[in-house]
Amino acid sequence: MSSLKKVILFGFLAWLVPFAAGFVLFPIHESNRALFESVMPVVVVGTVVLLGYKYLKKAKNPKNEAWKLGIVWLLMNIVIDLALFLPPSPMHMGIVEYMQDIGLTYFVIPLITIALGHSMGGPKENH
Repeated sequence: MSSLKKVILFGFLAWLVPFAAGFVLFPIHESNRALFESVMPVVVVGTVVLLGYKYLKKAKNPKNEAWKLGIVWLLMNIVIDLALFLPPSPMHMGIVEYMQDIGLTYFVIPLITIALGHSMGGPKENH
């Protein structure tokens, strides 16, 4: 990967933006759960598209780096969430409940980065 520091920073942002949105929008979680459940994947996808594009446009080989980027970000999102959602955390839920309610959404991350990478092509030539 071009820059491990940048991968980790962008991966953290890919987690932080949806988490912050979920925190702000949480009051509608109880009053209009369907709306909350519709908005959150849109936030995840939008964030990953923007960050993935920003990272991959500077990559020497976006097609090759895209799948690695997606896997790293997927794992980062799940690991950070599990630290917050598994007991004894105040927001605790079981692993199965977490995966059904939140975790599966993160599997769009590698799908997005791979699609971006393939759309950007193979190795870039130096001119």
